[in-house]
Amino acid sequence: MAKNGNGKASGGSFFEKLLSIFGSKDPEAERKRLLRNIAKNLAHTKYKFYKQNGDKVLPMFGKFIWDIYKVIGPCQLIFQNQENPNYFKHMVVNFSLTDSQRVLEENLSEQNIKNLATQMKFPELKQKVKEDIATLDSAFDEAKVSQTDNLYNLLMAFRSFCTYDYFFLLKKFDSSLREGDFNHSPHFEPIDSSYIVDDVKDFASVVASMPLSGNWNEVLALFKATRGVEPVKPNQWAKVLQRLEGLQRGRILDMLIQLITKDPTYQTTGDVKFEQIVDPYLDKIKKEALSTLNSIESEQKNSKVDNLLVQIFNTTNVNILKNYTEIGGEPFSRKDLGEFEHARALNYLKAFLVEYVKRDVREYADLVLIRGQWATTPLSQQMSDAYNIILQISEKITAFDDKMAPTGEIGVKLKTHLPSTERSKEAANIVRTLLEDANNEAKDCIIACTKNIIVFARNVKALIEDYQKKKAEIIINWKELDRFAEHPIPELSVEVYKKMYLISTLMQSLLGSGQ
Repeated sequence: MAKNGNGKASGGSFFEKLLSIFGSKDPEAERKRLLRNIAKNLAHTKYKFYKQNGDKVLPMFGKFIWDIYKVIGPCQLIFQNQENPNYFKHMVVNFSLTDSQRVLEENLSEQNIKNLATQMKFPELKQKVKEDIATLDSAFDEAKVSQTDNLYNLLMAFRSFCTYDYFFLLKKFDSSLREGDFNHSPHFEPIDSSYIVDDVKDFASVVASMPLSGNWNEVLALFKATRGVEPVKPNQWAKVLQRLEGLQRGRILDMLIQLITKDPTYQTTGDVKFEQIVDPYLDKIKKEALSTLNSIESEQKNSKVDNLLVQIFNTTNVNILKNYTEIGGEPFSRKDLGEFEHARALNYLKAFLVEYVKRDVREYADLVLIRGQWATTPLSQQMSDAYNIILQISEKITAFDDKMAPTGEIGVKLKTHLPSTERSKEAANIVRTLLEDANNEAKDCIIACTKNIIVFARNVKALIEDYQKKKAEIIINWKELDRFAEHPIPELSVEVYKKMYLISTLMQSLLGSGQ
């Protein structure tokens, strides 16, 4: 290698020239070089959309958009007039159903279930609804679910493409253009690229989100089946897809945006979404059907409860407890901490014990247990024990209701911790525990009392039968008891048995419904 007088290589300038030929350390120069290449590449395509000299977007781009707008214009009205996305979900799922599956769906509607409730016993209705749900569920296998979900997402992509504001973009090329007037022959002029750069970006994003290879024939068939017409001719839509595929394949819109924004690195990103609609749709049908069943069951139970109350108390307005009441539990249920779960049942039970047991039942118990001469002691002992337990539980319920008062043992703790529950997890847990314990105590009282009412009632039934016998086998002095009875023994016995049967039925009904 030749050296200069200082003994250093004299080829430094040669290497600098090589660097200038094969690469540049200047980012701005590199950006301009890339933009020139992009402009050349775009110019060599059939898409004469841009003129670098003057930075103009050319009429050919407006014509390209106009040709699409003429095809999809009628589709815009379909989507613009229906903003509820659930409409299209229902449309797609309904299109995917067979006739027998549509019958199943109709069977599970709220109105149909309510109509059947007037014709069938509730257990039979409940079984039928569950069977219909299982049949409908099994009809949607994995392949059918996938096909239906794909169709919906293709429809939504079509919707996004059709609802792009083509008119807003086109009016920038021709200010005399009128929306929806496809008989007009527009006259497009070159416009400054900066004027429509955002519109082009939005359009490019919509195109990038389009699944161009999707089953578009099924989308058109969907419209034909559900609306009676195809919103766009299949051959016209096929041409639009071909044009879009040409844009995508040649990255035409990206190059156009790169030149407009002077950013050679710009790349369009599509907003591709995929939503599963079948499972949520089926879940909605199931939930609504089961909710209707629960509503019917609740109505029937409330009707039964009201009927029992009238038979027992001659009214449905029965209030005796002061603290463990439905209203008393509302401050806790409002904060989702719990409630007084058995307030209704305990209230009715206490009212029965006060208004009936301490009057008619006591009269009957005094008559048969104190004055009656029993053939065997064990029989009278069983009935006597049940009666005494019933009276003890009555006192226990009163003490429990007192504990639930704001100044009572439990009530004061609930009152103290309730204000802190929103900011203190510990306070919330204390309140939940107190409510759980209180509800358990109330339930225990109801169950124990009901069991002993049933025991007492069974003995009454046996005594009714014994009274009617020519020779009594349980109580041997019925004739003597007739003289001491304030009311005729047969009528009093039947009335006691009937009321005890009714109250036990009421308690079982309320506990079974969690009320």
